[in-house]
Parts: sequence; structure tokens; C-alpha cells
Amino acid sequence: MPPPHENLMDSPAGDHRRNPRRRGEELERAIFAATLAELAEVGYSGLTMERVAVRARTGKATLYRRWPGRAELVVEAYTSHHLIDAEPPDTGELRADVIATLQQLSAKLTTSHGDILRGLLAETARNPDLARVIRERVHTAGPGRIRGVLCRAVARGDIEPWVLTSRRASVAVDLIRDHFLLYGAPIPVDVITEIVDDVYLPLLVAPRPGD
Repeated sequence: MPPPHENLMDSPAGDHRRNPRRRGEELERAIFAATLAELAEVGYSGLTMERVAVRARTGKATLYRRWPGRAELVVEAYTSHHLIDAEPPDTGELRADVIATLQQLSAKLTTSHGDILRGLLAETARNPDLARVIRERVHTAGPGRIRGVLCRAVARGDIEPWVLTSRRASVAVDLIRDHFLLYGAPIPVDVITEIVDDVYLPLLVAPRPGD
């Protein structure tokens, strides 16, 4: 029996006209789910807009109306599907909140999302368009879920508001990502604790240069 992806284009799902019309968020969720499934199955190099359209049971033109190419689609699909499913706990204390958030991130990296992330980052060395979109999207999105933790810390007066828009805000997530790429997942608790205590918290509370 051929692998599922070999007869994907020949399946009834390939004719999107047979399927109920979907719009808005419902259609977007289907497209993102199809994109992530394709990434997990064939990687970025094998992913095409046509394959995603077939898997999502929609038309290729529908994808191109929303995204100019596969790089934009892939990055948006990945960043929209949060690496952390649950909201980080609100313990009322910055250190505990950050550690809990990074542990949630570590757990998620043990799933297929970790494999997809590794593949995307490796592909950036060969694909300038993908690298450009990732840089632009990451710059716009900021440090993701950990931003909520930092916003609560600002509200409590634990850190200064300017930290939220500084490079310091994403340092912990950057270090977790780098450790994952080098050593895989899950990331040991003592590594997470060292990142928080030795690097991240001191950066968050240190004065801004020039103050």
C-alpha cells in the first residue's frame, strides 16, 4: 500500500467543490492544520501550496488570496499554533511564573512541534525567503506567551515597562530554543532554573543602559 501522501492528490478531498463551504476562522484553522500536517510529513522542502490546499479541502487560489507564498503560510501557521497550550500559571511571583512557562515550552518541544521547529530553522540556511519571513514574524510577535508573564510583572511593579519592548524580553525563550537545537528535548529542570536565575532575571531587573 502506498504511503498516504503519495495518493493525496488523487483523493476525493482534492476536489474542494464537493465539501461544504467554509469561511473565516473555520477555513483558516483547516488550512493551518493542513500546513502543520504537511510540515510533519514531508518537511518544508516538500511542502507546496497545492498539497496544503488538497489536505485542507479548499482551492489553491484561496491560499494565495491570503498568503503570497508558502513561507508566509508556514510561519503564520506555526506561530498561530501556540507552543504552549495552557495559559501560564499566575503565581504572583515573576520567577515562579517564568520557570513554569519555560517548563511548558520544554514539554511542547517534545512533540511534533519540536521537530517542525528544528526543520524550519535548519531550512532557513538554504531558503532566504523563509529566513526573511521568520525574522519579520518573530520581531513582530515578540517572545510569545512569556510576554503575558512579563506584563503581569510590570503591573505589579517588579520590572520596568520598557523591558517589554527590549531584546531582554525574549532572552529566556532564545536560550531555551538554542539548548533544544543542540541537545533536544525535554530540557532538564536544572537548565531552565539556571537560565532563569543566572541570566534572565538579572537582565529583567537591571537598569536600562544610560539610566
